[in-house]
Formats: sequence, C-alpha cells, structure tokens
Amino acid sequence: MVHMGNVSMVYKSSGTQAAKNLSLDIDEGEFVFLVGPSGSGKTTIIKLLTGEVAADEGEIVVNGFDLRTIKRRHLPKLRRTLGVIFQDFRLVEDKTVYENVAFAMHVIGASKKEVRERVPYVLKLVGLEGREKRLPQELSGGEQQRVAVARALVNSPRMIIADEPTGNLDPARSLELMLLMQKINELGTTLLVVTHEKELVNAFSKRVISIEAGSVVSDGMDGYYRYEG
Repeated sequence: MVHMGNVSMVYKSSGTQAAKNLSLDIDEGEFVFLVGPSGSGKTTIIKLLTGEVAADEGEIVVNGFDLRTIKRRHLPKLRRTLGVIFQDFRLVEDKTVYENVAFAMHVIGASKKEVRERVPYVLKLVGLEGREKRLPQELSGGEQQRVAVARALVNSPRMIIADEPTGNLDPARSLELMLLMQKINELGTTLLVVTHEKELVNAFSKRVISIEAGSVVSDGMDGYYRYEG
C-alpha cells in the first residue's frame, strides 16, 4: 500500500530539511494517525505520497506506483487511487452537494450512468441523504466536511489521506467525522489521518505514527498508543 524507505528531502527554496531518513509502511486496510508538532514534516509526507514533491533520497511506493521512477504523465493514475480531504473543505461554492461530488467523477471521465448510480450511494453513506440540492453555504461546517469526504470517496480510492480534517470543526462534530472515517475504513478503505488533535487521537485505538524534525520518533504498532502531543 505505502512504503517509504530512508526518505530524505530538502526544500531548495528555504534549505529546510523536511524529511530525514524517514521510513514507514502502511498496509492495505489500516487506519493510521500521523501526528507531530507544527513544522515536523506532516504536510511534506502528504506531498511526497501524492507526487506533489519528489524526495532527494530513498524509496516511495504508493499503491504499486514507484515515485522514484514515475513519469509526470502517469501521476493522475496514481492520484486516482487516492482520495484527499483538506481542512478547508475546498468545495465549489456555486455547485450543489450533488454537483460537488459528481464533479470528481466527471474529472476522471466517468459516464453519466456511473455518476447517477455512485453519487447517491456515497451521499447516503456519509449521512447527506436529502441534502443533494443544497449549496455549501447552506450547510453546517460538519456537513460541508462530509461533502468533502464523499468527494474523496466517490471514485473508490484504495486509500484516503485526510489532512487536519477536523481543524475547522468543534469537538462534537470532530468526533462524528472520525466515527464516519472509521466506518469507511471498516468497509475496506485505507485511512491516513494527519492531525495534531491529541484528544481525538486518544479517543480511538488506532496505530499512531509520531514524527519530529522529518523523522519517525514512535510508531504504535501494537494496538493502543497514547499520543501525548
């Protein structure tokens, strides 16, 4: 699923070493939290996994794609195996809930029949049945984030990467969202949730990878691991 072996990377513009001999593996079907302080390298890991930036050294393999040798024209194929959820939702304001989710399918060339069958199913799965015709500004923050989850899920990715998905939500809505993520994981999708919210991490008995200064400092491989923040 994901293999990062001795990965190092320096941002040329600033000289900042964002990854240093970083190694981690995530297996098919896992639910993993990635935690660490601001500037520890969490966002860089996401960019490395999606091919937005390239490592200077080391191995990165995502869903069978070798990021060392992949050609730029093949990056869209890699990204179709991934769903990405952002903290700021990134919904299209003048499109309805249905249209926002359907747009993700249109981008990859799905047929109208596939869209008609898949979008209602995913909206029901994330608890947005009956909200199809609403615009983003007519939804609560929690509902907007559920639209973002549906959009990430609609193309049946093998893995979803969630970047601080609860950053704009209150504690109750954050817990609801993570329970939804757990449900999606139980249906077979691999989850990597990047967060700094200690209380949320400790509410779930999941594997926790902690990084500092671009390196893995702990990995809760054996069941429950308490993130101290």
